[in-house]
Amino acid sequence: MNSNKKVNVFYSRVSTLDQNDARQLDNLSGFDFVFADKCSGSIPIFDRPKGKQIRKLIDNGQLESLTIHSIDRLGRDTLSVLDVWKQLTEYGIKIICRNPSFQNLNEDGSINIFSDLMLSILSIMGDFEKKLIKERQIEGIEKAKLEGKYTGRVVNSKESVEQFLKKPKIKRIIRDINSGYTVREIAENANCSNTTILKVKKLLLTKPKL
Repeated sequence: MNSNKKVNVFYSRVSTLDQNDARQLDNLSGFDFVFADKCSGSIPIFDRPKGKQIRKLIDNGQLESLTIHSIDRLGRDTLSVLDVWKQLTEYGIKIICRNPSFQNLNEDGSINIFSDLMLSILSIMGDFEKKLIKERQIEGIEKAKLEGKYTGRVVNSKESVEQFLKKPKIKRIIRDINSGYTVREIAENANCSNTTILKVKKLLLTKPKL
């Protein structure tokens, strides 16, 4: 295949080898690749066997569109789905969801209005999930304290900017930023989200160059 050729991919996932993915693998004409993973949804999409092949197409600048049966094929929860959705949209890759039917980009490459609304809803759901997780953490810690079993860091304790910027992964991100790498390249090198990179850039604006 021509390495410069843009490709359209259909992706499906079921949790076990025994599950039937025929419902997802329907009407597949016109796709250059059809990838089907049979693994737990708890595994990030780009760490899955077929997901790694999709990641390679993205890295090579070949992926034009990614079609999925339902949006939950992209991640294990709202937060992970939202992260993948944002990443692909920033790369200009069209995501087409069949159930319900919507996509992130219009034919001219502009953001689809309905998709933007869905993204807002997902963001709200993601914030809600974060709060639930934090509440469960606090409840678990309080219970562990009562039982004399808690030895970890207290939830909501503040981490200084200096401590954050001294973390090994963050130091690598800073080196790549100072070397002039793009956000996409840094995300690939450090295996982190664009959000983390943008946070580091923002902090560096108020800190001496490291």
